Amino acid sequence: MANHTRPLVLAATDREEIERLQRSPSTAAGLTRRARAVLLMADNTPGIEVARLTGYTPVQVSRIRRRYAAEGFRGLLDKPRSGRPPRMTEAKSARIVALTLKPAPAGLTHWSTRELAQRVGLSHTTVHRIWRAHALQPHRVQTFKFSTDPRAEQKIRDVVGLYLNPPTHAVVLSLDEKTQIQALDRTQPLLPLRPRSPARQTHDYRRHALTSLYAALEIASGRVLGECSDRHTGADFLRFLKGINRRYRGHELHVVLDNSSTHSTPDVRAWLDDHPTIHFHFTPTGASWLNMIEAWFGILTRKSVRRGSFPSVRALVRHIGHYIDHWNENPTPFVWTKKPADIIRKAVRRSR
Repeated sequence: MANHTRPLVLAATDREEIERLQRSPSTAAGLTRRARAVLLMADNTPGIEVARLTGYTPVQVSRIRRRYAAEGFRGLLDKPRSGRPPRMTEAKSARIVALTLKPAPAGLTHWSTRELAQRVGLSHTTVHRIWRAHALQPHRVQTFKFSTDPRAEQKIRDVVGLYLNPPTHAVVLSLDEKTQIQALDRTQPLLPLRPRSPARQTHDYRRHALTSLYAALEIASGRVLGECSDRHTGADFLRFLKGINRRYRGHELHVVLDNSSTHSTPDVRAWLDDHPTIHFHFTPTGASWLNMIEAWFGILTRKSVRRGSFPSVRALVRHIGHYIDHWNENPTPFVWTKKPADIIRKAVRRSR
């Protein structure tokens, strides 16, 4: 029989805390039940009655009374339970991490969970848990490239400075060409989107000719000027550049572009000498991603070109023109946020 004669006195602060635990919906059910039993015992409720109201046996009520009298609030918490000793030791875990960080066996580029599990004699789920605990992802790979341009820092500050603080009363353009856009025609008609069925297309296609897109992104407004060309030469680039000059006649132009050979032909340099209001700002070698038009080219590829089917190059050129018109109906300017020092620290490798 539960010992209901043993006094159980609760301090005011302890009672408030236990009542809060009993009311809280996030408290574990067992802890809520023990808290209710302690409150009943503090109100001088007999042990048998406490057992009836809480669902405990009288022996369990006595055990809760003794634990609370000896340990206080800590006596209500769950005791640590015994279980099977862990089979995964720290040495085994360290060995798996070390093997993961080493090169894979000959013929493999990286470890998989099953191949490493077979090597160490464990299950692949155990290997996966260890990888997750140490944030290891051998199946992933990321690309990187350091610029080798000796004037990389100066060019980065120049280009990013135009993005962050463009000169007043001047137009800043990001210009480049997207070359070798293929006019691919699927061998069978595309199947449209339907409920519970995505749009479908054949994996094979007929390859038609290529086109190159010259495009200039106006940094302030996000508008795009584009023109397709059959070739990719310095004369084609100069023709597009002259069209831009006519479009912004009377304005000073600052043009950001990469180091393509077509951007520095003798004819282009001679034309620039005759037009002192046009200034070229070259990105560092191997860092064409610094040119903001590249982001727009990625949007064009994903939304307009990649999933299209074009019976001819003329149809592809017309399709790209329609997308440029659609973009310019509600242009979205890109906002550059990275500071030059952050870019230099990550993209430029200084000699020791």
